[in-house]
Amino acid sequence: MTLGYWRNSLLHAERCWYFDAHSTCQCRLTFETALRLRGGPSLVFAHSMGNNVFRYFLEWLKLEIAPKHYIRWLDEHIHAYFAVGAPLLGSTEAIKAVLSGTTFGLPVSEGTARLMFNAFGSSLWLLPFSKYCKADNIYWKHFFEGKGGCHHRQQCDEMEYKSDYSGWPTDLVSIEVPAVRDIEAYPSVMDTAENITSSMECGKPTLLSFSARGVSDGTLFKTIKDYDPQSTGLIHQLEKYYQGDPVLNPLTPWERPPIKNVFCIYGIDSKTEVGYYFAPSGKPYPDNWIITDIIYEFEGSLLSRSGNSVTGKPNNSSGDGTVSYNSLSWCKNWLGPKVNVTRAPQAEHDGSYLQTGMNIDHQEDEDIFPNMTRVPHMKYITYYEDAESIPGWRTAVWELDKANHRNIVRLPVLMRELWLEMWHDMHPDAKSKFVTKAFRGPLRNEDCHWDYAKARCGFPEHCEYRYTFGDVHLGMSCKLKHSSTNLLQQYL
Repeated sequence: MTLGYWRNSLLHAERCWYFDAHSTCQCRLTFETALRLRGGPSLVFAHSMGNNVFRYFLEWLKLEIAPKHYIRWLDEHIHAYFAVGAPLLGSTEAIKAVLSGTTFGLPVSEGTARLMFNAFGSSLWLLPFSKYCKADNIYWKHFFEGKGGCHHRQQCDEMEYKSDYSGWPTDLVSIEVPAVRDIEAYPSVMDTAENITSSMECGKPTLLSFSARGVSDGTLFKTIKDYDPQSTGLIHQLEKYYQGDPVLNPLTPWERPPIKNVFCIYGIDSKTEVGYYFAPSGKPYPDNWIITDIIYEFEGSLLSRSGNSVTGKPNNSSGDGTVSYNSLSWCKNWLGPKVNVTRAPQAEHDGSYLQTGMNIDHQEDEDIFPNMTRVPHMKYITYYEDAESIPGWRTAVWELDKANHRNIVRLPVLMRELWLEMWHDMHPDAKSKFVTKAFRGPLRNEDCHWDYAKARCGFPEHCEYRYTFGDVHLGMSCKLKHSSTNLLQQYL
């Protein structure tokens, strides 16, 4: 057996990235074609920004077909949705990309990367936003007020004004602007650095700070538009393609998708950027801003690159190196009032280090932080599962220690867990709501290894030493005693 998928069972949905009537219809057609070809519903696996795309498709579909047929269509065409590394409240790295550029390892300058990033219409889609602010549904307003240039009016609840950081650990942007407002403060590329420097010396800079709400509603860009030639274009994009989108303002908090089985999966406890300090660089656009300091979250604390103290409200954990913990873990709000929590080692185990908590209370809009121990240097996966709050629906959140945002989709432990969960779901003899976490034994010959401390194959109840020609080390000669079919029976 292999932990993966057959090539002919995978359908790509690249047309879903283009948002017009034809493309969204093509995206819908992809699911309907899969149902006809395979005879059953699809599994949706979305990573990072792909989750934003899938959310938009669901909102479009809700308005495209009759409400009474919407849930039926989802039940028939989608069995489960796996949201991997989803930036549910946006990502602070998008701010850095917009103002100074992020190369992502490409052999280009940050200025060139900034020009490229801001040229994409989807660049603002990853901007961080407040968890306390929602928007009107502009679609329904069309029926009563007519179709004409109206925007999603943002409505923020009382907590937005009582809290300091819009539900984030700290202010996302602190930026110095010149005291003298001069349209030549940031000249074109043809202007010289000498003129720039002289204009900057006219007044003492003012430090302005912006929360997530100030970023997503355009206040940041409106404030710096006199000093940054790109801001006018960003404001236009934000107002026309996000606040004025006829289907959805994507810079608003997610609700649980109305799909029977939803799994939210992400990495935690990596050092993740959550705030920036910008100052004028004295150079022409696009290099006119320089990052003077970066705020990180790391394992429940806030740090700065400069070593200065940081004020804020750190999360219980930290993010995956790209997206902050509060954004990734927003899907915990999709869980019900009673949650079963299990923490187990990521590697194969016999249950010795397993920890469980049943029917743990979960308050709305609050994180679940289990009172469980950790063995040093051991990576865990923590499962939060709810199959009771909504009859017939299941919701699960998986947190993988030290799983990096861009590499999580390649982790063998993730592929193993996905495979076991779906195998369990589709097996007619499955007894539990979710696959058991009591143990994780080898399922393939490749999972067996040589235990040098005990001079034998690891997991001797499942693996044995059996040399075959071509084995070049002891681990290759450790193979399964029994067939994978027999081993899988234990997970029912």
